[in-house]
Amino acid sequence: MLPKLQPCLWFNGDAEEAARFYADTFPDSRIDAVMRAPSDYPAGKEGDVLTVEMHILGMRFVLLNGGPEFKFNEAVSFQVATDDQAETDRYWNAITTNGGEENVCGWCKDRYGLSWQITPRRLTDLMAQGGETAKRAFQAMMEMKNIDIAALDRAVGSAKG
Repeated sequence: MLPKLQPCLWFNGDAEEAARFYADTFPDSRIDAVMRAPSDYPAGKEGDVLTVEMHILGMRFVLLNGGPEFKFNEAVSFQVATDDQAETDRYWNAITTNGGEENVCGWCKDRYGLSWQITPRRLTDLMAQGGETAKRAFQAMMEMKNIDIAALDRAVGSAKG
């Protein structure tokens, strides 16, 4: 049974390639179905991939080959909560290499232009503490691209000095 609500991501002809990348990068991810055009149509040929139904980190998505009209931007991003530095680095490197793009504060884009926030749970925990701890964690994060958990802890630890 299809969920009542699922994100649909617009791609320019590379939805199936993107789906394979996401399925290979994130655990609990899989391609469920590839829908192909049953006949020729104005923008394509019979057999072209129209949509890919998949799960990414357990969440259901549709990837649509909609064409070049629309591009991803930072107004929509996916935040991935990571448990440790190894997981943070693995996702960061998978997304930013081979055509991806680094940004600040844990933000990055994959080669398809989709924005991701690779966010260690440790950062979220420090920010939730409020006060001087949150301030120091925030200031340290603002200087980073890929979030460095040990550097966050050093910044917060110096507040307790």
